[in-house]
Amino acid sequence: MNIAIAVYGSPTTSCAHRNALGFVRAALAAGHSIERVFFYHDAVLVGSALVVSPQDESDFGLQWATLAAHHGFELAVCVAAALRRGILDATEAKRYDRGSGCLREPFELVGLGQLAAAAIDAERLVTFI
Repeated sequence: MNIAIAVYGSPTTSCAHRNALGFVRAALAAGHSIERVFFYHDAVLVGSALVVSPQDESDFGLQWATLAAHHGFELAVCVAAALRRGILDATEAKRYDRGSGCLREPFELVGLGQLAAAAIDAERLVTFI
């Protein structure tokens, strides 16, 4: 089964990322594929390269990046939600005359249409709030 994931909750104040990562790992272990992981609302904070997690806390950005690299799925960050929270890639930094971007690799800024496309292309859309 091909599954799309939407994550809405903050990486620091909700269990959304922990639960989504656990679900994705279990789905992959069961032989399913992940179409795309779409980060929206406060979940976009996971894409910031400027966040440093304390040693005794999970680095969800690193965990997502490692999992996506190993299994070849996209980490899509809503551009509107990211800009509102100060997360820009190099293109948006240039557009808005900011010194540099802070989007962590391999996260990508995309439009909300990518969530709709993932929902259409996948057999299931699972949301974590």
